[in-house]
Amino acid sequence: MHTRTRIAAAAVAAIGALTLTACDPGGTTVVDKSKGNASAKAEGGKDGAKEKTAAPETAKVGDTLTLKGQDEGSRLDVTLVKVADPAKPADDFTEPESGKRFVGVQFKLVNTGKAAYSDSPSNGAQVADTEGQQFDATIADITAGPSMSSDLRLKPGAKGLGWIVFEVPKGAKVSTVQFTMDSGFADQTGEWKLR
Repeated sequence: MHTRTRIAAAAVAAIGALTLTACDPGGTTVVDKSKGNASAKAEGGKDGAKEKTAAPETAKVGDTLTLKGQDEGSRLDVTLVKVADPAKPADDFTEPESGKRFVGVQFKLVNTGKAAYSDSPSNGAQVADTEGQQFDATIADITAGPSMSSDLRLKPGAKGLGWIVFEVPKGAKVSTVQFTMDSGFADQTGEWKLR
């Protein structure tokens, strides 16, 4: 009985992987140029002609990235509003594991697409340290403010604001925050540098 269950699970996983591969004609991309910096140009030169400036700066805290989802018309403007590191638990019952700390990241999501957005944003969020170790979100409330809804639904034009919490080793230096729509399955990943 257990063998059949394992075989069935393996078959489902293989079909899912093939489906994801088939739906990925353009490949996965990382978006790290903020909406305001994406097309930066400046006046310059002796003749007053427009010249391109140096490469746009990489997104940082306060910057907004425009990301596309898997479905037609699915798009968000995602702003990394604030970072709380370390973040203090909101109650006496929630504590990080021994040797770890909470890091909170506040996101603002604005539905700039034509389709309704419905997701659990924390599923598509990660932080990474300077060593390249990545950490997924955890379920915790912090004193910095209200958590992001785990069942966020936004009609076009609507916005959502909240904190997503990560549990990282005490000595880790968090350097990057990433966000991907559709619980992490969309082809575009937004990335902000903290260091």
